[in-house]
Amino acid sequence: MSVCAVIPVYNHGEAIGAVAQAVLAFDLHCILVDDGSETGCAQVLADLAVANSLTVTLVKLAVNQGKGGAMMAGLRKALQLGFSHALQIDADGQHDVQDIPAFLAASQSRADSIICGCPIYDASVPKGRLYGRYATHVWVWINTLSFAIKDSMCGFRVYPLAQTVALIDSVAIGRRMDFDVEILVRLYWRGMGIVNQPTRVSYPSDGVSHFRVLLDNVLISRMHAKLFFGMLWRLPALLWRKVRA
Repeated sequence: MSVCAVIPVYNHGEAIGAVAQAVLAFDLHCILVDDGSETGCAQVLADLAVANSLTVTLVKLAVNQGKGGAMMAGLRKALQLGFSHALQIDADGQHDVQDIPAFLAASQSRADSIICGCPIYDASVPKGRLYGRYATHVWVWINTLSFAIKDSMCGFRVYPLAQTVALIDSVAIGRRMDFDVEILVRLYWRGMGIVNQPTRVSYPSDGVSHFRVLLDNVLISRMHAKLFFGMLWRLPALLWRKVRA
């Protein structure tokens, strides 16, 4: 088992340096995906890659692809480099890097499962985001006929790469904020185990959010509808999975 970190970056020039250095401290090779960032952030990423040439790989996307597009590029690169698993973590510093060892230990014991961050929020979490997540949680529970996925929106997780890249190479997955949810549901549909790993999440007061309220909510709503119809024709298999469990 060999694990790297994949970090999608879009104009997080102020935060990514500290996040990358913290990840590197755990002896993880770091794949930074520059998702069409502006010049200042792009230079920060280039400098990180030069200063850590043996432990950082920089993937540059000429045009912004969205979080999902950046993650898919990073996951494919990780598999190409020979890694078996990839840890996904956000570039803005909201995830607690000190929880990385717990994610890696969980993945070591359940190498064929995806390790999903299950957020423990502090007082900094915007209440609108906190309560709004539950609409997605309910849809995920409906579309999997299961409560196995406790939180489908946390971008702190560990993927088994072979199965994950096989999925994204065979199915059109959402390329923006819908990615985190859709890939979990589809991996579950393919029989992958789910391990929910508690992790602390904070929202920096000066954090940069790329969530576009109107467009991303439309994309997420469309995704839930697509997954619902996908669930219907998988209904016998999902019910049989529940019976066997």
